[in-house]
Amino acid sequence: MTARVASRLLALVTVLIVIRHLQPAGYGRFNDVVNLAALATVFLDAGFNTLFQREAARRPALLSHYLSRLATGRLAFALLALGVFSGLLAVTGRLEYLLPAYTLMVLTSYSNLLRGALYAVQRLGFEAVAIVLESLVLLGLVLYGVASGQGVTYFLWAYAAQYGFDCLYFVVVLHWRRIARIRWAADPVFIVNWLMKGLPFAATFVITTIYFKIDVPLLDLIRGDYETGLYGAAYKPFEALLFLPMSMLQVVFPVLAVAHQGADGRLTWAVQRFYKALILLGWPISVGTFVLAGPLLPLYQYPASEPALRILALGIGFMFASNAFIGALNAIDRQLTFTWAALGSMIVNVGLNLILIPLFGYLGASWATVLTEVALFLFGWQLTARHLIRVPLLSLSWRVVLAGLAMGGVLFPLRDLHGPLVLGAVALGAIVYGAALLLLGTFDAEEIAMARRAVGR
Repeated sequence: MTARVASRLLALVTVLIVIRHLQPAGYGRFNDVVNLAALATVFLDAGFNTLFQREAARRPALLSHYLSRLATGRLAFALLALGVFSGLLAVTGRLEYLLPAYTLMVLTSYSNLLRGALYAVQRLGFEAVAIVLESLVLLGLVLYGVASGQGVTYFLWAYAAQYGFDCLYFVVVLHWRRIARIRWAADPVFIVNWLMKGLPFAATFVITTIYFKIDVPLLDLIRGDYETGLYGAAYKPFEALLFLPMSMLQVVFPVLAVAHQGADGRLTWAVQRFYKALILLGWPISVGTFVLAGPLLPLYQYPASEPALRILALGIGFMFASNAFIGALNAIDRQLTFTWAALGSMIVNVGLNLILIPLFGYLGASWATVLTEVALFLFGWQLTARHLIRVPLLSLSWRVVLAGLAMGGVLFPLRDLHGPLVLGAVALGAIVYGAALLLLGTFDAEEIAMARRAVGR
């Protein structure tokens, strides 16, 4: 987590440099191409990554067997994705970006597959090194691109190079540390079996990708590159925060999958603790971003993006907490159940975007994103209650909510600060939030003991 925080800070600086350099219209084009690539990725990944992590965590002796077959079989899916992606770019008039964007898409897919092997066996030290190094590689390439006055095509190649570095690094580490041996292994029967077994994961991946990425192509189609750039600039801080709950889920998910095989009730205990940890982290970020959206202008560059970020801030807490339900349902082999939750959220998202973007432009897209996060949270909670445990939202959340509101009250008079003083406001907010949590008795004895053990290690 420490490495991811450092890498995300570097990545945020990098993307801010790109945003400033390309300006709203150029960044709007860049963002549109990247999101179209993400939509086409659903034909490349086919939902195998989550299934791979779960099965490899349960059967680590078969890690090389799984990884070799998936890495080989993914080449066939890459050809399918190429056809789909070419069609999307042709329809939107972006075909000139096909080669760099497709390369980015394929290398990103393989990077995620390879790093999943480290998560499955909990060898996260190597992942920590990778995510810092990849951020430094990208930052260097972006700085060169800005200095030499490059355009959208160059920056697509720069992002592709980052993931190319990842792939090389992970292959070397997996072989060097004898974690896995990757060999050519064309096994259509294995791929078909896993495709059927992982169909719910694949469906969920398709659905979640659509509802996460469809807003930008729709906004660009309806309102053009300029508003897409304004929305994308506000969305970047929001999206940058997504790595926190996703990183926590990647670490916790193999543990949940193993706990499901036990009969001591630790899975339900772990799910509740995981939810509490997510809301503890997500809620103060939501409140702080909403109150300090103006002073945080350096994080999104364009003043016109401020109202969009303020709206998006309302969804951060829900975005964090939903990951507890995602992990719980997937760990108990209820991936098909969560697919229905994701489908409901996608329908909500697409419908809201089609209604709100023509009326309110990029602000409408921001509201659609927030309401979709709320819908996913409610769907996930209800399904977890049906199949595992009714997570007691009120008892786990009310102290956290009050502590966050107390922090927001202290920060409100400081909402017009600018410059280095903003860092002082953020530090003050963190102190107030921590003190409020302790005064309200948020943590029980077991949680305090867990924290002490973690700090001790």
